[in-house]
Amino acid sequence: MDKIKRTERIAALTKILVSRPNEVISFSAFSERFGSAKSTLSEDMVIIDASLRQNGLGQLQTVAGAAGGVRFRPCAQADSARQFLSGLIDKPLAPDRILPGGYLYLSDILGDPVTVRGISQIIACAWYEEKPDFILTMETKGIPVAMMTADYMNVPLVIARRQSKVYEGSAVNINYPGGKGAIETMSLSRRAVKTGQRALIVDDLIRGGGTARGLISLMDEFNVEVIGLSFVLAQDTPPRRPIEKEKTLLLFSGGGEDEPLSIRPADWITSGI
Repeated sequence: MDKIKRTERIAALTKILVSRPNEVISFSAFSERFGSAKSTLSEDMVIIDASLRQNGLGQLQTVAGAAGGVRFRPCAQADSARQFLSGLIDKPLAPDRILPGGYLYLSDILGDPVTVRGISQIIACAWYEEKPDFILTMETKGIPVAMMTADYMNVPLVIARRQSKVYEGSAVNINYPGGKGAIETMSLSRRAVKTGQRALIVDDLIRGGGTARGLISLMDEFNVEVIGLSFVLAQDTPPRRPIEKEKTLLLFSGGGEDEPLSIRPADWITSGI
C-alpha cells in the first residue's frame, strides 16, 4: 500500500475503530496495513482519542500485553446520556400509545435505528467492565436493543424462545410464571451457551419480572452466571421489586384510567453513570 498522509490515515483509523467497538486491534495489524511505525500510530491514537472525548463520541483504550492493542468504546459523557434519555421520555407518553390492559406501544421506537443505538450505547457502557460472554434476550421485542448491545460489546447474541425448534437440536425447556399468573415456557438450544460463561440479560420492558427471573433460572440450568440485567423500561410501582444487579434506563408508573402515565430516568442514571 502506498504511503498516505497522516490526515488520511487518521480518518481511516477512526473509521475502522468506530465500526468495530470493543474489539482489540493490534498495532501490528495497523502497522502492516498502513505501512507506518507503531510509534507513529500511537501518536495517531492520542489524536483520535482526544477528538472522540472532546466531542462526547466515546474513547479509545490501550490494552497492554502480547494480545494487546487498542479498542474503541462508544461511551458518551454522562450529560449526553442523560440528555438523550430525557428526549426519549416524551415519545412513549403520547396518550394513543396506551393499549388495553395498561400496555405500551413501543414497536416503532424500538424499531428506530438511531434510538436503538443510543439506548444500546448506554447499556453497553454500564456493563463493559463485567465482561459478559454473550447477551441474552427473550424473543421478540427486545431483540433490536439486545442485538445492538451485543454489537457494541463485541459478543454474541443468544435468544431464548417460547418453544423449541427442531432445527436448533436438543434444547432445555423451563416453565416460569408469566403475566397475570399464567404459566409460560421458554426454551434454549443446548448448543447456544457453554457452562461457566457469563450472561448479560437485555430486554425492552419488565413489569412483574416473571420473564426476567425465568431467564435467570434458564441460565442456572446451563451453570451460566448472570452478571446483570438491563431494560429500556421498567414498572416503578408495587408489586414489582427490582432484581439484584438490575440497571433499567427508564421507570414508568400509572397509565390506567385513574393515574396518568409517568416516566422518569432510573436513579443510577440521574445520580451519575
